[in-house]
Amino acid sequence: MNLESKENITQNKSYAFALKIVKLYKQLASVNKEFVLSKQILKSGTSIGANVAEANGAISGADFSSKISIAYKEALETKYWLSLLHDGEFVNKRQFEALYADCDELCRILFSILKTTRINKSKQ
Repeated sequence: MNLESKENITQNKSYAFALKIVKLYKQLASVNKEFVLSKQILKSGTSIGANVAEANGAISGADFSSKISIAYKEALETKYWLSLLHDGEFVNKRQFEALYADCDELCRILFSILKTTRINKSKQ
């Protein structure tokens, strides 16, 4: 798989994940009346895809790597909020496991892209 196809997969998966996070936010706010943690996960969970989109429009390799790095960190943060929401009993086990697995997959993809871009940079 080349880097370009990884970018498309990442963009598609991060967008689909963001939609799931928006739905989770709506559930947390309307059903659970939870507004603090839900805002945090809304911000970090949708920021992953936003940073991937920015990376795809990067003007340099360093800019691309920086945006992918931010997306990766936002994904890690999202896993934290998911765990907190689960342990705080705001999301059930099934919902948590599905979202966490999706987020973990994004983390692995983003980290792989980071490794590839940094290896390619060191070869220049």
